[in-house]
Amino acid sequence: MGLERARNIADLRELARKRLPRMVFDYIDGGADDEITLRRNVERFRDIELTWDALVDVEKVDTSAAIMGASMRLPFFISPTASSRLFHPRGGECAVARAAQAAGIVYACSTLASTTLEDIAKAHQGPRWLQVYVWRDRALVEELLTRAKAAGFTGIVLTVDLPVAGNRERDGRNDFSIPPRVTFRTASQALAAPAYMADMLATPPISAANFAHLKMESGIIQFVNAQFSRSVTWEDARWMRETWGGKFAVKGVSTPDDARRAVGIGADAVWVSNHGGRQLDTAPASIDMLPAIAEAVRGDAEIIFDGGVRRGTDIVKALALGANAIAIGRAYLYGLAAAGERGVARAIDILEDELKRDMMLLGRTRVSGLTRDLIFQRRV
Repeated sequence: MGLERARNIADLRELARKRLPRMVFDYIDGGADDEITLRRNVERFRDIELTWDALVDVEKVDTSAAIMGASMRLPFFISPTASSRLFHPRGGECAVARAAQAAGIVYACSTLASTTLEDIAKAHQGPRWLQVYVWRDRALVEELLTRAKAAGFTGIVLTVDLPVAGNRERDGRNDFSIPPRVTFRTASQALAAPAYMADMLATPPISAANFAHLKMESGIIQFVNAQFSRSVTWEDARWMRETWGGKFAVKGVSTPDDARRAVGIGADAVWVSNHGGRQLDTAPASIDMLPAIAEAVRGDAEIIFDGGVRRGTDIVKALALGANAIAIGRAYLYGLAAAGERGVARAIDILEDELKRDMMLLGRTRVSGLTRDLIFQRRV
């Protein structure tokens, strides 16, 4: 099956699986512990049913949306994911950024990008955000924020659900590292993905490009674990917001109380997420956390949602349950791994086509019309 034959995100996933060494595919595909939350994120969408309005003029459908001051052609955008060159060594973050630019959507860059902020800014001249952590070395954070401002980044996303990396057991079984290393146990994986390995050997080593001046002799993952501050509080988050001074989102919120705390420190957006099931296993599916959080901050902050989005109907359901915009992660990573920029563009196109068709079937012509009355309430 070629890229042009990919009909849905599941098809892109299969293309990615075939092209990548298992250790790299599992890094995209896996979650924490028994991967219960990972599965729930996807499966709970299937339990939510939709109803519709009949005999509505749906000749013209408007999918535009706005989030954190950014106008977008679609109500979904690119979520920050670390080391995108790991999944497509020749394209990486720039391939994703170019596809996002062409689609007219926000590109959110990870602190641990394998491409510099400055090069990403050249690839995406539209609204772009930087995801950050509060690290032990505040000077590193301040330096990164200064660079982001100089490069024209328009927002900051503070991730708060990662005081320590989750227990992702697939990575240990596969001897996974960033950059990947071929060991006795992984040699067969490398041999099974010759095109990927050829690209890896023909391109610069994968690193945390925005920290190239630092020594990371033990690898990126070890560097991150050493830098994570486990004493971070809401006062530190306030410091981050005040230091940045611009649009600011708090990512990784799971309770209404924490959502209100985010509002209290001046967050423009509350980002409902469980890190794609990669942190605390047996956490509720993101879609189950969304309604109460949306209710708690209604009118005081915007709501961003991620977790388990694979279909246009998933986007509809999250918007109907209170989100203002949806962040996609694995959906575009499968496309990136399958075919670089073209694969990311295909992932965006698939979700856009599904969303437009679903809106027509629902009898709603604007994103603002995707409201909770579309959710069918089954009587117990």
